[in-house]
Amino acid sequence: HEREHDREISELITKHKEEMEELRAELNKEKLHLLDELEQQMAATHKAEIEHAQLQSQTLHSLELEALRLSLNNLHTSQLELTQSNLRKEKETALVELREMLNDKRAQEVAILQSRHQLEWEKIKEHCLKEKEDL
Repeated sequence: HEREHDREISELITKHKEEMEELRAELNKEKLHLLDELEQQMAATHKAEIEHAQLQSQTLHSLELEALRLSLNNLHTSQLELTQSNLRKEKETALVELREMLNDKRAQEVAILQSRHQLEWEKIKEHCLKEKEDL
């Protein structure tokens, strides 16, 4: 029973590791996708700003465009940080839920093993009493 329990625990640990790897892979894939989108948006914005700046000859207007570009960069950076924060929170929530689920399953398995152990103990006890009586 201990070997079976250890095997079941090992299977749960392996399954947990596989699920964690899948979650990590999904999060990394989504993160890379979001980064690519942000880079494309930033590149498009930057290109538009450069073309507009070339059409304008006034220094003041060029400074306003640079301020706009910095503002957009800050906005994109903020969006990226917010996205990363949200992904981190989702991952933490998923991990907590998975941990709770595994703990519940383990508790159920422990209870089952304890009841099996108790039944076996009772059987052995009865057998010993019968043997005592026979003797």
